[in-house]
Amino acid sequence: MEKVIEIKNLTKSYGNGRGINDINLDIYQGDIFGFLGPNGAGKTTAMKIMTGLIRPDHGDVRIFGYSVTEEFEKAMKQVGCLIEIAESYHYLSAFDNLKQLARYYPEVDHKRIEEVLELTGLIKFKNEKPKKFSLGMKQRLGLAAAVLSRPKVVILDEPLNGLDVEGMIDIRKLIQHLAENEQTTFFISSHLIHDVELTCNRIGVIYNGKILNVESTHNILKNYATLENYFVSEVERNGRVPSSAD
Repeated sequence: MEKVIEIKNLTKSYGNGRGINDINLDIYQGDIFGFLGPNGAGKTTAMKIMTGLIRPDHGDVRIFGYSVTEEFEKAMKQVGCLIEIAESYHYLSAFDNLKQLARYYPEVDHKRIEEVLELTGLIKFKNEKPKKFSLGMKQRLGLAAAVLSRPKVVILDEPLNGLDVEGMIDIRKLIQHLAENEQTTFFISSHLIHDVELTCNRIGVIYNGKILNVESTHNILKNYATLENYFVSEVERNGRVPSSAD
């Protein structure tokens, strides 16, 4: 299977001792990869480096073979992302927000905008302004923006944040639909163990800035009753042992 994202020796330290330390990961086409760890584990730092928002101290990320630090435009050409909070123009309707974004993508027409509003469950609110939206609806609009250009890779930082149960199910179905039908590759971070278990086919546990293990969801659930049991076991086995880098 084609390797879509290669993360090599990725390291970034902050003054407060947080950050990420020597992360190595390969993500393959059609993967729904779950980056699972508690708040402060380093998930957002890694994803900001992956999307060129910050530079690493060491290491690199390659997307479709292009280095994010050296060949940013080529690396990001087929990438959609939602990092931290979904931003939007509060004084424009949901439809017009996406229309503004569509100016960057000549192949995106009004039909595609309607399509992603439908996919994310926002079609009936397309003429409303996001300033009236709940956090969950803002997340949906952020997701609509992330998949608007039919990217081959979608990087989502805590995409289920603020969603109610119905919203979580809708977005999970959307992610699985795009992975299966359009071979879209997803890299998703979350601290919501149950949702990662239900959404992702491969999981990497990150704790204190280090990757503890990467395994398929199928294999994890063959050996553990739940993903939570696996997570606790991995943290107790690897995570709480001080390393020379601490």
